[in-house]
Amino acid sequence: MTGKAKPKKHTAKEIAAKIDAATTSRGGGKAGQADRLGQDKGGHAKLACPLCRTPAPDIKSMQIHHDARHPKLPFEPEKLLNLHSSAPAAVATGEATSSSSKVKPGVRGSLKK
Repeated sequence: MTGKAKPKKHTAKEIAAKIDAATTSRGGGKAGQADRLGQDKGGHAKLACPLCRTPAPDIKSMQIHHDARHPKLPFEPEKLLNLHSSAPAAVATGEATSSSSKVKPGVRGSLKK
């Protein structure tokens, strides 16, 4: 016999969550890439781990990351990299500014002259 199971009903919370997910931009793809990486001020990632460069939005999340990934080293908040600082991004990531002025290879890796 059919029809013995209870009919499935949706709660108001579930319907509101579906409407919110359908109508709110979450910044996926190229539109939200800068926000996710924390390149511009106001991005999600404010801090970066000095050991592995993992981004985190706040100091609490960075402490959780540090305890999980680097348990043998002491947590030192003053050594964290601030991605929202006014310093250039190349300095914040540890790259030298002279490396960005080098000639980059072409599409297939060859230098076109």
